[in-house]
Amino acid sequence: MEGPIFLGIDVGTGSARAGLFDADGHMLSSAKRDIALWRDGADIAEQSGDDIWSAICAAVREAMEGIAPARVAGIGFDATCSLVLLGPNGQPLTVSASGDPARNIIVWMDHRAVDQAERINAQGHPVLRYVGNVISPEMETPKLLWLRENMARTYADAWQFFDLADYLGWRATGDLARSSCTVTCKWTYLAHEDRWDPDYFRSIGLGDLADDGFARIGQRIVAPGTPLGSGLTAAAAADLGLRPGIPVGAGLIDAHAGGIGTVGMADGAQSNLAYVFGTSSCTMTTTKGPVFVSGVWGPYYQAMVPGMWLNEGGQSAAGAAIDQLLSFHPAAHRAEAEAKAAGQPLPVWLAVRAAEKVARLSDAVSLAKGLHVVPEFLGNRAPFADPHARAVIAGLGMDRDIDTLVALYVAGLCGVAYGLRQIIAAQDRAGAPVDRIVISGGAGQLDLVRQLLADGTGKPVLSSRAAEPVLLGSAILGAVASGRFGDMGGAMSAMSHPAAEYRPDAVAGGIHDTRFAAFCAFQTALRQAREV
Repeated sequence: MEGPIFLGIDVGTGSARAGLFDADGHMLSSAKRDIALWRDGADIAEQSGDDIWSAICAAVREAMEGIAPARVAGIGFDATCSLVLLGPNGQPLTVSASGDPARNIIVWMDHRAVDQAERINAQGHPVLRYVGNVISPEMETPKLLWLRENMARTYADAWQFFDLADYLGWRATGDLARSSCTVTCKWTYLAHEDRWDPDYFRSIGLGDLADDGFARIGQRIVAPGTPLGSGLTAAAAADLGLRPGIPVGAGLIDAHAGGIGTVGMADGAQSNLAYVFGTSSCTMTTTKGPVFVSGVWGPYYQAMVPGMWLNEGGQSAAGAAIDQLLSFHPAAHRAEAEAKAAGQPLPVWLAVRAAEKVARLSDAVSLAKGLHVVPEFLGNRAPFADPHARAVIAGLGMDRDIDTLVALYVAGLCGVAYGLRQIIAAQDRAGAPVDRIVISGGAGQLDLVRQLLADGTGKPVLSSRAAEPVLLGSAILGAVASGRFGDMGGAMSAMSHPAAEYRPDAVAGGIHDTRFAAFCAFQTALRQAREV
């Protein structure tokens, strides 16, 4: 039999993916299945745990075609930081106004709990110091409070409240343990003190969770990659087409899996900022000691790399912001049809058009002359922690052709880069500087995107040898759980490797400096005008 392989399973906002990797980090196969997403208005987004599990099983079975199941030595899960509700006997419990029990997940992007988040923030409890002083409606305690206030029966009937990655670990092994990644980043668990803070929950109106000893949100918290239960259960193994007993590692939030799959490259974790560019974006900086950055989540202990601290920022809409931006343009429909005929997603097709117009990728910024975008369609996650922030598009004329759509696309990418630049600057001022950006995520795979990010931030951007670094991060969890490596650091060093580096261009950097000043001015102007 050939050597052991490790299965990484990634659940994003729109799909579930499975990837198989060897111990050197080479991907042997992968597969993907779409998952359902219900949107009821701008603020509501819901999913189904059973639907996600079915998609995972189909993806794993396809990825395993032609590969002996006995070779799979470890499994890791990552998922969006979405809230899963289970009722008695582990049955799905509705979170939906429709009453559909299948809709038992409040998706990370759901903003129904903005009011609850603002009330929590107004109290200024000390635990908020570890979320950049401002809790987000994307986090779980505001959502739990919303459920208690608006769906009291659902809240009372819930047997377990899970982060999605922990739900998948339970579904695979029957183990109720939670990952220190999920509960520290999204639930206010104080991992550096190994405890929940009962006073916080009582002060915000969730004292019943403390009174129950936190049995419904997690009493055993373990580091990512810790083996769960006795491994894969017989029922889960039958679903997945694998053998029972395979070690399953405690999971990660999807962005953090991208961090694990990339941040260990090139001189170690502390000098690199992991940037996961997908539907949203996430930034992750690892330090030996805690660094407090206002408006940036954390510092979180053991939320990504065991024994290390993490600061986490990002943009609530990144890839989704580009999609939204393009949809406004009169030429979008025609461009979409041409992109489909070419077998490319629209952003890829536009990136090709942009690259064809310039001698060097860094020159693409010239295409956006006079056009500026602040792509905060879903608010500002960091460094301003402002869920009420909204997008600005300035400089539009009456043009309706493809060239102006390309220009709008480039301007949007520049706006994403400038939001990242603000996060890096805030961290630098607080004492958590970085030397380079290591990128992952579907929206960050294009050369044009990477070069614009490097030029717009002034930091080198390093890509991964792995085509799917988020999947690799999950596979690393499985490798650690299997005992193949002694710790996460050893697994990261062995399985993640750098590829190309995109260095900032000095000439383009001057243009970006000027555009960045305009970006900040537009942000400020809209923030002030919002009060009128």
